[in-house]
Amino acid sequence: MNTEYDFVIIGSGFGGSVSALRLAEKGYRVLVLEKGRWFSHPRDFPTTNWNLPKWLWLPRMGLRGFFRIGIFRHVTVLSGVGVGGGSLVYANTLPEPKQDFYSSGEWGRLGDWATELRPYYALARQMLGATPHPYMSHSDRVIKTLAEELGLGQKFEKPDVAVYFGKPGETVSDPYLKGEGPDRTGCVLCGGCMLGCRYNAKNTLDKNYLYLAQKRGVEIRAEKNVFDVQPLDPSGETGYRIHFRNSLRWFSRTETTTARRVIFAGGVMGTLPLLLRLKKSSLSRLSDTLGKGIRTNSESLVGITSFDRKASFSEGIAIGSMLSLDDRRHLEPVKYPPGAGFWRLFMAPMVQGRTFFLRLWRMWADLFLHPLENLRTYLVNDWSRRTQILLYMESIDTTLELTLSRFRFLRSRLSGGPPPTAFNPMAQLIARRVARIIGGKPMVMASESLLGIPTTAHILGGACMGKDRESGVIDTRHRVFGYEGLWVIDGSAISANPGVNPSLTITAMAERAMHFIPDRESGSFRNEGPPRTGP
Repeated sequence: MNTEYDFVIIGSGFGGSVSALRLAEKGYRVLVLEKGRWFSHPRDFPTTNWNLPKWLWLPRMGLRGFFRIGIFRHVTVLSGVGVGGGSLVYANTLPEPKQDFYSSGEWGRLGDWATELRPYYALARQMLGATPHPYMSHSDRVIKTLAEELGLGQKFEKPDVAVYFGKPGETVSDPYLKGEGPDRTGCVLCGGCMLGCRYNAKNTLDKNYLYLAQKRGVEIRAEKNVFDVQPLDPSGETGYRIHFRNSLRWFSRTETTTARRVIFAGGVMGTLPLLLRLKKSSLSRLSDTLGKGIRTNSESLVGITSFDRKASFSEGIAIGSMLSLDDRRHLEPVKYPPGAGFWRLFMAPMVQGRTFFLRLWRMWADLFLHPLENLRTYLVNDWSRRTQILLYMESIDTTLELTLSRFRFLRSRLSGGPPPTAFNPMAQLIARRVARIIGGKPMVMASESLLGIPTTAHILGGACMGKDRESGVIDTRHRVFGYEGLWVIDGSAISANPGVNPSLTITAMAERAMHFIPDRESGSFRNEGPPRTGP
Protein backbone atom coordinates (compact mmCIF):
# COMPACT_ATOMS: atom_id res chain seq x y z
CA MET A 1 0.00 0.00 0.00
CA ASN A 2 1.22 3.50 -0.81
CA THR A 3 1.50 5.78 2.24
CA GLU A 4 1.94 9.52 2.51
CA TYR A 5 5.17 9.18 4.51
CA ASP A 6 7.81 6.57 5.11
CA PHE A 7 8.10 7.59 8.77
CA VAL A 8 5.93 9.59 11.14
CA ILE A 9 7.77 10.66 14.30
CA ILE A 10 5.60 11.55 17.30
CA GLY A 11 7.58 14.09 19.33
CA SER A 12 10.58 16.29 18.62
CA GLY A 13 12.85 15.93 21.66
CA PHE A 14 16.29 14.36 21.66
CA GLY A 15 15.14 11.00 20.27
CA GLY A 16 12.72 12.43 17.70
CA SER A 17 15.13 15.08 16.44
CA VAL A 18 17.97 12.62 15.91
CA SER A 19 15.59 10.25 14.12
CA ALA A 20 14.26 13.00 11.86
CA LEU A 21 17.70 14.06 10.62
CA ARG A 22 19.17 10.61 10.16
CA LEU A 23 16.11 9.27 8.34
CA ALA A 24 16.11 12.27 6.00
CA GLU A 25 19.78 11.62 5.26
CA LYS A 26 18.85 8.04 4.37
CA GLY A 27 16.32 9.29 1.82
CA TYR A 28 13.02 8.75 3.69
CA ARG A 29 9.92 10.95 3.59
CA VAL A 30 9.51 12.06 7.21
CA LEU A 31 6.81 13.89 9.14
CA VAL A 32 7.32 15.07 12.74
CA LEU A 33 4.19 15.70 14.82
CA GLU A 34 4.77 17.80 17.96
CA LYS A 35 2.01 18.70 20.43
CA GLY A 36 3.85 21.83 21.63
CA ARG A 37 4.55 25.13 19.89
CA TRP A 38 7.41 26.54 17.89
CA PHE A 39 9.66 28.85 19.93
CA SER A 40 11.64 30.45 17.13
CA HIS A 41 12.00 34.05 18.32
CA PRO A 42 13.43 35.54 21.56
CA ARG A 43 10.08 37.12 22.38
CA ASP A 44 8.47 33.65 22.39
CA PHE A 45 10.26 32.90 25.66
CA PRO A 46 9.35 34.45 29.02
CA THR A 47 11.79 36.65 30.93
CA THR A 48 10.44 35.22 34.19
CA ASN A 49 8.54 32.13 35.28
CA TRP A 50 5.89 34.41 36.78
CA ASN A 51 4.73 34.83 33.17
CA LEU A 52 2.69 31.64 33.34
CA PRO A 53 1.06 31.86 29.85
CA LYS A 54 4.51 31.81 28.23
CA TRP A 55 6.12 29.38 30.68
CA LEU A 56 3.67 26.66 31.70
CA TRP A 57 2.05 24.07 29.42
CA LEU A 58 -1.66 23.83 30.26
CA PRO A 59 -3.13 24.66 26.84
CA ARG A 60 -6.77 24.13 27.80
CA MET A 61 -6.30 26.87 30.43
CA GLY A 62 -4.63 29.25 28.00
CA LEU A 63 -1.09 28.49 29.25
CA ARG A 64 0.90 27.67 26.12
CA GLY A 65 4.48 27.63 27.29
CA PHE A 66 7.05 24.84 27.22
CA PHE A 67 7.26 23.70 30.86
CA ARG A 68 5.02 20.90 32.10
CA ILE A 69 4.44 19.81 35.71
CA GLY A 70 2.96 16.33 36.24
CA ILE A 71 1.85 15.44 39.78
CA PHE A 72 1.44 11.78 40.73
CA ARG A 73 1.07 9.88 43.98
CA HIS A 74 4.74 8.89 44.10
CA VAL A 75 6.57 11.58 42.11
CA THR A 76 6.24 15.09 40.71
CA VAL A 77 7.62 15.27 37.16
CA LEU A 78 9.09 18.37 35.48
CA SER A 79 9.44 18.13 31.68
CA GLY A 80 9.44 20.13 28.44
CA VAL A 81 6.97 20.52 25.56
CA GLY A 82 7.54 22.20 22.20
CA VAL A 83 9.49 21.86 18.99
CA GLY A 84 12.83 20.75 20.42
CA GLY A 85 11.25 18.99 23.39
CA GLY A 86 13.25 18.95 26.59
CA SER A 87 16.12 20.88 25.00
CA LEU A 88 14.03 24.05 25.33
CA VAL A 89 14.00 23.82 29.11
CA TYR A 90 16.98 21.66 30.07
CA ALA A 91 20.13 23.01 31.74
CA ASN A 92 22.46 22.29 28.76
CA THR A 93 24.55 19.79 30.72
CA LEU A 94 25.96 16.75 28.86
CA PRO A 95 27.65 14.25 31.21
CA GLU A 96 28.04 10.54 30.55
CA PRO A 97 26.42 8.15 33.05
CA LYS A 98 28.01 6.37 35.96
CA GLN A 99 29.42 2.92 35.22
CA ASP A 100 26.55 1.15 37.01
CA PHE A 101 24.18 2.39 34.31
CA TYR A 102 25.63 0.06 31.69
CA SER A 103 25.22 -3.14 33.72
CA SER A 104 22.02 -2.51 35.70
CA GLY A 105 18.85 -4.57 35.45
CA GLU A 106 17.52 -6.51 32.48
CA TRP A 107 19.12 -4.30 29.85
CA GLY A 108 22.59 -4.74 31.36
CA ARG A 109 22.47 -8.39 30.31
CA LEU A 110 21.62 -7.55 26.69
CA GLY A 111 24.95 -6.14 25.57
CA ASP A 112 28.22 -4.41 26.36
CA TRP A 113 26.59 -0.98 26.43
CA ALA A 114 29.65 1.03 27.45
CA THR A 115 31.42 -0.20 24.31
CA GLU A 116 28.30 -0.09 22.14
CA LEU A 117 27.50 3.53 22.90
CA ARG A 118 31.01 4.99 22.93
CA PRO A 119 31.09 6.15 19.27
CA TYR A 120 27.53 7.47 19.52
CA TYR A 121 28.36 9.54 22.60
CA ALA A 122 31.14 11.15 20.58
CA LEU A 123 28.76 11.86 17.69
CA ALA A 124 26.09 13.24 20.05
CA ARG A 125 28.59 15.61 21.71
CA GLN A 126 29.66 16.87 18.31
CA MET A 127 26.10 17.48 17.12
CA LEU A 128 24.98 19.15 20.35
CA GLY A 129 28.03 21.41 20.40
CA ALA A 130 29.35 20.18 23.74
CA THR A 131 32.12 22.37 25.09
CA PRO A 132 33.76 22.71 28.54
CA HIS A 133 32.21 25.39 30.72
CA PRO A 134 34.88 28.14 30.87
CA TYR A 135 33.55 30.31 33.73
CA MET A 136 33.33 30.10 37.54
CA SER A 137 30.14 31.59 38.95
CA HIS A 138 29.32 32.16 42.61
CA SER A 139 27.35 28.91 42.75
CA ASP A 140 30.30 27.01 41.26
CA ARG A 141 32.61 28.43 43.92
CA VAL A 142 30.17 27.29 46.60
CA ILE A 143 30.25 23.72 45.27
CA LYS A 144 34.02 23.83 45.07
CA THR A 145 34.17 24.94 48.70
CA LEU A 146 31.83 22.08 49.62
CA ALA A 147 34.05 19.62 47.75
CA GLU A 148 37.13 20.79 49.64
CA GLU A 149 35.32 20.55 52.99
CA LEU A 150 34.32 16.97 52.18
CA GLY A 151 37.84 16.06 51.05
CA LEU A 152 36.58 15.64 47.49
CA GLY A 153 38.36 18.54 45.79
CA GLN A 154 39.51 16.27 42.96
CA LYS A 155 35.90 15.28 42.27
CA PHE A 156 34.79 18.84 41.49
CA GLU A 157 34.56 19.40 37.74
CA LYS A 158 33.27 21.77 35.10
CA PRO A 159 30.89 19.92 32.77
CA ASP A 160 30.62 19.87 29.00
CA VAL A 161 27.62 22.00 28.09
CA ALA A 162 25.58 22.68 24.95
CA VAL A 163 26.23 26.44 24.88
CA TYR A 164 28.02 28.71 22.44
CA PHE A 165 30.24 31.00 24.51
CA GLY A 166 32.35 32.92 22.01
CA LYS A 167 32.32 36.66 22.74
CA PRO A 168 29.29 37.60 24.89
CA GLY A 169 26.54 39.12 22.76
CA GLU A 170 28.46 38.82 19.47
CA THR A 171 26.71 36.99 16.60
CA VAL A 172 28.78 34.80 14.30
CA SER A 173 28.13 32.41 11.42
CA ASP A 174 27.40 28.79 12.30
CA PRO A 175 30.37 27.52 14.38
CA TYR A 176 29.20 23.90 14.61
CA LEU A 177 27.72 22.33 11.50
CA LYS A 178 30.20 23.18 8.74
CA GLY A 179 28.28 26.33 7.84
CA GLU A 180 24.92 24.56 7.42
CA GLY A 181 23.53 25.68 10.76
CA PRO A 182 22.10 29.04 11.87
CA ASP A 183 24.06 32.01 13.16
CA ARG A 184 24.87 31.88 16.88
CA THR A 185 25.43 34.50 19.56
CA GLY A 186 27.86 34.35 22.48
CA CYS A 187 26.35 33.53 25.90
CA VAL A 188 25.74 36.57 28.12
CA LEU A 189 25.68 34.46 31.34
CA CYS A 190 22.19 35.61 32.32
CA GLY A 191 21.24 32.36 34.10
CA GLY A 192 18.05 32.02 32.03
CA CYS A 193 18.80 28.72 30.28
CA MET A 194 15.81 26.90 31.79
CA LEU A 195 13.39 29.69 30.82
CA GLY A 196 14.38 29.30 27.18
CA CYS A 197 17.45 31.04 25.81
CA ARG A 198 16.52 34.50 24.45
CA TYR A 199 20.08 35.23 23.29
CA ASN A 200 20.63 32.44 20.71
CA ALA A 201 23.48 30.86 22.69
CA LYS A 202 21.88 27.61 23.85
CA ASN A 203 22.23 24.66 21.46
CA THR A 204 18.61 23.57 21.42
CA LEU A 205 17.55 20.90 18.95
CA ASP A 206 15.89 23.37 16.60
CA LYS A 207 19.39 24.78 15.98
CA ASN A 208 21.09 21.51 15.06
CA TYR A 209 19.25 18.24 14.41
CA LEU A 210 15.86 19.72 13.50
CA TYR A 211 17.41 22.62 11.59
CA LEU A 212 19.34 20.24 9.34
CA ALA A 213 16.39 17.85 9.08
CA GLN A 214 14.15 20.59 7.69
CA LYS A 215 16.82 21.52 5.16
CA ARG A 216 16.72 17.90 4.01
CA GLY A 217 12.95 17.90 3.51
CA VAL A 218 11.53 16.82 6.88
CA GLU A 219 8.11 18.30 7.57
CA ILE A 220 7.43 19.47 11.14
CA ARG A 221 3.89 20.18 12.24
CA ALA A 222 3.59 21.82 15.66
CA GLU A 223 0.52 21.93 17.92
CA LYS A 224 -0.58 18.44 16.83
CA ASN A 225 -1.63 15.94 19.48
CA VAL A 226 -1.62 12.31 18.29
CA PHE A 227 -4.37 10.19 19.87
CA ASP A 228 -4.48 7.05 17.73
CA VAL A 229 -2.08 4.90 15.68
CA GLN A 230 -3.92 2.15 13.79
CA PRO A 231 -2.12 -0.65 11.94
CA LEU A 232 -3.34 -1.06 8.36
CA ASP A 233 -3.06 -4.83 8.79
CA PRO A 234 -2.84 -6.98 11.94
CA SER A 235 0.98 -6.96 12.09
CA GLY A 236 1.50 -3.38 10.87
CA GLU A 237 3.68 -4.61 8.01
CA THR A 238 1.90 -2.46 5.41
CA GLY A 239 1.83 0.66 7.57
CA TYR A 240 -0.22 2.74 10.00
CA ARG A 241 -2.90 5.41 10.02
CA ILE A 242 -2.10 8.20 12.49
CA HIS A 243 -4.91 10.35 13.93
CA PHE A 244 -4.23 13.74 15.54
CA ARG A 245 -5.88 17.01 16.53
CA ASN A 246 -4.90 20.58 17.30
CA SER A 247 -3.47 20.52 20.84
CA LEU A 248 -4.35 24.13 21.70
CA ARG A 249 -8.11 23.97 21.13
CA TRP A 250 -10.91 22.39 23.08
CA PHE A 251 -12.64 21.29 19.89
CA SER A 252 -10.92 20.69 16.56
CA ARG A 253 -11.35 18.38 13.61
CA THR A 254 -9.49 15.11 13.43
CA GLU A 255 -6.64 14.95 10.93
CA THR A 256 -5.12 11.75 9.59
CA THR A 257 -2.08 10.63 7.68
CA THR A 258 -0.48 7.31 6.81
CA ALA A 259 3.07 6.04 7.17
CA ARG A 260 4.92 2.79 6.65
CA ARG A 261 6.60 3.16 10.02
CA VAL A 262 6.10 5.14 13.23
CA ILE A 263 8.55 6.30 15.89
CA PHE A 264 7.24 7.21 19.34
CA ALA A 265 9.49 9.99 20.65
CA GLY A 266 7.33 12.13 22.94
CA GLY A 267 9.31 11.44 26.11
CA VAL A 268 7.93 9.51 29.05
CA MET A 269 5.12 12.02 29.63
CA GLY A 270 4.08 11.92 25.96
CA THR A 271 4.87 8.41 24.77
CA LEU A 272 3.64 6.37 27.73
CA PRO A 273 0.12 7.83 28.06
CA LEU A 274 -0.35 7.34 24.32
CA LEU A 275 0.97 3.77 24.26
CA LEU A 276 -0.98 2.77 27.38
CA ARG A 277 -4.19 3.97 25.73
CA LEU A 278 -3.31 2.27 22.45
CA LYS A 279 -2.68 -1.01 24.26
CA LYS A 280 -6.36 -0.96 25.22
CA SER A 281 -7.43 -0.32 21.61
CA SER A 282 -5.41 -0.22 18.39
CA LEU A 283 -2.15 -1.83 19.55
CA SER A 284 -3.37 -4.53 21.90
CA ARG A 285 -0.31 -6.77 21.36
CA LEU A 286 2.06 -4.33 23.07
CA SER A 287 4.07 -5.94 25.86
CA ASP A 288 2.52 -6.24 29.30
CA THR A 289 5.71 -4.67 30.68
CA LEU A 290 4.59 -1.31 29.21
CA GLY A 291 4.64 1.34 31.94
CA LYS A 292 6.99 -0.64 34.18
CA GLY A 293 10.58 0.23 35.00
CA ILE A 294 9.94 3.96 35.51
CA ARG A 295 13.03 5.63 36.94
CA THR A 296 13.55 9.06 38.49
CA ASN A 297 17.35 9.18 38.84
CA SER A 298 16.55 9.06 42.60
CA GLU A 299 16.65 12.85 42.54
CA SER A 300 16.31 15.46 45.27
CA LEU A 301 15.86 19.19 44.63
CA VAL A 302 16.63 21.56 47.51
CA GLY A 303 16.58 25.37 47.45
CA ILE A 304 18.86 27.15 49.94
CA THR A 305 18.00 30.82 50.37
CA SER A 306 20.88 33.00 51.58
CA PHE A 307 20.36 35.67 54.24
CA ASP A 308 23.11 37.78 52.64
CA ARG A 309 21.34 40.57 50.74
CA LYS A 310 24.32 40.89 48.39
CA ALA A 311 24.40 37.20 47.46
CA SER A 312 23.65 36.40 43.82
CA PHE A 313 23.36 32.88 42.46
CA SER A 314 21.83 33.85 39.09
CA GLU A 315 25.01 34.69 37.20
CA GLY A 316 26.34 32.18 34.66
CA ILE A 317 24.60 29.23 33.01
CA ALA A 318 21.93 27.02 34.55
CA ILE A 319 24.39 24.31 35.65
CA GLY A 320 28.07 25.22 35.60
CA SER A 321 29.73 22.60 37.80
CA MET A 322 29.40 19.08 39.20
CA LEU A 323 30.56 17.14 42.21
CA SER A 324 30.77 13.33 42.28
CA LEU A 325 30.17 12.42 45.92
CA ASP A 326 30.98 8.76 45.17
CA ASP A 327 30.50 6.23 42.36
CA ARG A 328 26.70 6.48 42.65
CA ARG A 329 25.94 9.97 43.94
CA HIS A 330 26.17 13.22 42.04
CA LEU A 331 25.50 16.89 42.88
CA GLU A 332 24.95 19.97 40.69
CA PRO A 333 24.12 23.63 41.46
CA VAL A 334 21.13 24.94 39.49
CA LYS A 335 20.02 28.51 38.92
CA TYR A 336 17.30 30.74 37.51
CA PRO A 337 17.74 34.38 36.42
CA PRO A 338 16.85 37.29 38.71
CA GLY A 339 13.12 37.79 39.14
CA ALA A 340 12.20 34.19 38.29
CA GLY A 341 10.99 33.19 41.74
CA PHE A 342 7.75 31.35 40.96
CA TRP A 343 8.90 28.29 42.92
CA ARG A 344 8.96 30.25 46.17
CA LEU A 345 5.18 29.75 46.37
CA PHE A 346 5.67 26.01 46.95
CA MET A 347 8.62 25.95 49.35
CA ALA A 348 8.45 24.57 52.90
CA PRO A 349 10.98 23.72 55.65
CA MET A 350 13.06 20.61 54.94
CA VAL A 351 11.93 17.91 57.38
CA GLN A 352 11.76 14.11 57.61
CA GLY A 353 9.22 11.67 59.03
CA ARG A 354 7.50 8.39 58.27
CA THR A 355 3.96 9.76 58.48
CA PHE A 356 2.13 12.83 57.25
CA PHE A 357 1.25 13.98 60.77
CA LEU A 358 4.82 13.62 62.02
CA ARG A 359 6.12 15.67 59.07
CA LEU A 360 3.37 18.26 59.58
CA TRP A 361 4.29 18.53 63.28
CA ARG A 362 7.99 18.94 62.48
CA MET A 363 7.25 21.55 59.82
CA TRP A 364 5.12 23.59 62.23
CA ALA A 365 7.77 23.14 64.91
CA ASP A 366 10.39 24.54 62.55
CA LEU A 367 8.19 27.54 61.77
CA PHE A 368 7.54 28.11 65.50
CA LEU A 369 11.12 27.62 66.74
CA HIS A 370 12.74 29.67 63.96
CA PRO A 371 10.20 32.38 63.12
CA LEU A 372 12.65 35.09 62.05
CA GLU A 373 14.70 32.70 59.94
CA ASN A 374 11.59 31.44 58.13
CA LEU A 375 10.19 34.95 57.74
CA ARG A 376 13.44 36.14 56.15
CA THR A 377 13.34 33.16 53.80
CA TYR A 378 9.74 33.68 52.68
CA LEU A 379 10.06 37.46 52.33
CA VAL A 380 13.43 37.53 50.54
CA ASN A 381 13.40 40.33 47.95
CA ASP A 382 14.50 38.23 44.93
CA TRP A 383 14.14 34.52 45.58
CA SER A 384 15.84 33.25 42.42
CA ARG A 385 18.85 35.55 42.81
CA ARG A 386 19.30 34.73 46.49
CA THR A 387 18.61 30.98 46.28
CA GLN A 388 21.10 28.24 45.48
CA ILE A 389 19.21 25.22 44.12
CA LEU A 390 20.88 21.83 44.56
CA LEU A 391 20.17 18.91 42.22
CA TYR A 392 21.18 15.62 43.84
CA MET A 393 21.07 12.37 41.81
CA GLU A 394 21.78 8.69 42.42
CA SER A 395 22.27 5.77 40.05
CA ILE A 396 20.72 3.38 42.60
CA ASP A 397 18.08 1.33 40.77
CA THR A 398 14.60 2.09 42.08
CA THR A 399 11.49 1.90 39.91
CA LEU A 400 7.84 2.91 39.71
CA GLU A 401 5.06 1.89 37.34
CA LEU A 402 2.72 4.15 35.38
CA THR A 403 -0.75 2.85 34.56
CA LEU A 404 -4.11 4.19 33.41
CA SER A 405 -6.98 4.65 35.82
CA ARG A 406 -10.52 3.57 34.90
CA PHE A 407 -11.04 7.13 33.64
CA ARG A 408 -7.83 6.82 31.56
CA PHE A 409 -5.79 9.24 33.65
CA LEU A 410 -2.12 8.43 34.16
CA ARG A 411 -1.26 7.32 37.69
CA SER A 412 1.79 5.90 39.48
CA ARG A 413 2.27 2.93 41.76
CA LEU A 414 5.18 1.29 43.50
CA SER A 415 7.23 -1.31 41.64
CA GLY A 416 10.64 -2.97 42.14
CA GLY A 417 13.29 -1.91 44.61
CA PRO A 418 13.01 0.76 47.29
CA PRO A 419 10.65 3.54 46.18
CA PRO A 420 11.97 7.01 45.32
CA THR A 421 12.00 9.11 48.47
CA ALA A 422 11.60 12.79 49.27
CA PHE A 423 13.77 12.34 52.36
CA ASN A 424 17.14 11.25 51.04
CA PRO A 425 19.47 11.54 54.06
CA MET A 426 22.59 12.24 51.99
CA ALA A 427 20.84 14.98 50.01
CA GLN A 428 19.62 16.64 53.22
CA LEU A 429 23.04 16.37 54.84
CA ILE A 430 24.66 18.05 51.82
CA ALA A 431 21.98 20.76 51.79
CA ARG A 432 22.67 21.63 55.43
CA ARG A 433 26.40 21.90 54.75
CA VAL A 434 25.78 24.23 51.81
CA ALA A 435 23.42 26.26 54.00
CA ARG A 436 26.27 26.81 56.44
CA ILE A 437 28.62 27.84 53.63
CA ILE A 438 26.30 30.50 52.19
CA GLY A 439 24.53 31.47 55.41
CA GLY A 440 21.03 30.40 54.50
CA LYS A 441 18.14 28.01 55.08
CA PRO A 442 17.34 24.86 53.04
CA MET A 443 13.77 24.53 51.78
CA VAL A 444 12.04 21.91 49.63
CA MET A 445 8.75 21.61 47.76
CA ALA A 446 5.78 21.48 50.15
CA SER A 447 4.67 18.31 48.35
CA GLU A 448 7.87 16.71 49.64
CA SER A 449 7.66 17.94 53.23
CA LEU A 450 3.95 17.22 53.63
CA LEU A 451 3.15 14.37 51.25
CA GLY A 452 6.56 12.73 50.88
CA ILE A 453 6.38 13.02 47.09
CA PRO A 454 9.85 13.51 45.50
CA THR A 455 10.40 15.73 42.47
CA THR A 456 12.35 14.78 39.34
CA ALA A 457 13.34 16.64 36.20
CA HIS A 458 14.49 13.38 34.58
CA ILE A 459 11.67 10.86 34.34
CA LEU A 460 12.88 7.78 32.41
CA GLY A 461 11.80 4.29 31.38
CA GLY A 462 8.41 2.65 30.94
CA ALA A 463 9.17 1.21 27.50
CA CYS A 464 12.28 -0.66 28.53
CA MET A 465 14.44 -3.06 26.55
CA GLY A 466 14.15 -6.81 26.85
CA LYS A 467 15.13 -10.00 25.07
CA ASP A 468 11.49 -10.67 24.16
CA ARG A 469 7.93 -9.39 24.61
CA GLU A 470 7.71 -10.97 28.08
CA SER A 471 10.69 -9.03 29.41
CA GLY A 472 10.51 -5.70 27.58
CA VAL A 473 8.57 -3.37 25.30
CA ILE A 474 11.37 -2.92 22.76
CA ASP A 475 14.40 -4.86 21.59
CA THR A 476 17.96 -3.59 21.65
CA ARG A 477 17.40 -1.72 18.37
CA HIS A 478 14.39 0.13 19.91
CA ARG A 479 11.91 -1.88 17.79
CA VAL A 480 8.56 -2.56 19.45
CA PHE A 481 7.80 -6.22 20.12
CA GLY A 482 4.53 -7.43 18.58
CA TYR A 483 4.34 -5.10 15.55
CA GLU A 484 6.30 -4.36 12.41
CA GLY A 485 7.56 -0.85 11.85
CA LEU A 486 7.19 0.66 15.33
CA TRP A 487 10.00 2.13 17.45
CA VAL A 488 10.31 3.90 20.80
CA ILE A 489 13.26 6.30 20.76
CA ASP A 490 13.19 8.71 23.71
CA GLY A 491 13.63 8.72 27.49
CA SER A 492 11.04 5.95 27.78
CA ALA A 493 13.63 3.54 26.37
CA ILE A 494 16.24 4.32 29.05
CA SER A 495 16.32 1.07 30.99
CA ALA A 496 18.47 1.95 34.03
CA ASN A 497 19.20 4.97 36.21
CA PRO A 498 22.07 6.95 34.62
CA GLY A 499 22.60 8.94 37.83
CA VAL A 500 23.34 12.09 35.78
CA ASN A 501 21.45 14.35 33.38
CA PRO A 502 20.24 11.96 30.63
CA SER A 503 20.05 14.15 27.50
CA LEU A 504 23.40 13.06 26.04
CA THR A 505 22.53 9.40 26.65
CA ILE A 506 19.12 9.68 24.95
CA THR A 507 20.83 11.36 21.98
CA ALA A 508 23.53 8.69 21.77
CA MET A 509 21.00 5.85 21.98
CA ALA A 510 18.92 7.48 19.25
CA GLU A 511 22.00 7.78 17.03
CA ARG A 512 22.68 4.09 17.57
CA ALA A 513 19.08 3.12 16.77
CA MET A 514 19.25 5.06 13.49
CA HIS A 515 22.48 3.30 12.57
CA PHE A 516 20.54 0.04 12.09
CA ILE A 517 18.00 1.50 9.65
CA PRO A 518 19.08 0.96 6.02
CA ASP A 519 18.96 3.59 3.30
CA ARG A 520 15.57 3.90 1.60
CA GLU A 521 16.74 2.56 -1.74
CA SER A 522 18.00 -0.67 -0.16
CA GLY A 523 14.43 -1.96 0.19
CA SER A 524 12.14 -3.04 3.03
CA PHE A 525 13.20 -4.44 6.36
CA ARG A 526 11.40 -6.31 9.10
CA ASN A 527 11.43 -6.65 12.90
CA GLU A 528 11.73 -10.43 12.69
CA GLY A 529 14.53 -12.40 14.27
CA PRO A 530 16.33 -12.09 17.59
CA PRO A 531 17.53 -8.59 18.53
CA ARG A 532 21.20 -7.90 18.06
CA THR A 533 23.33 -5.46 20.08
CA GLY A 534 26.25 -5.10 17.68
CA PRO A 535 26.44 -2.43 14.98
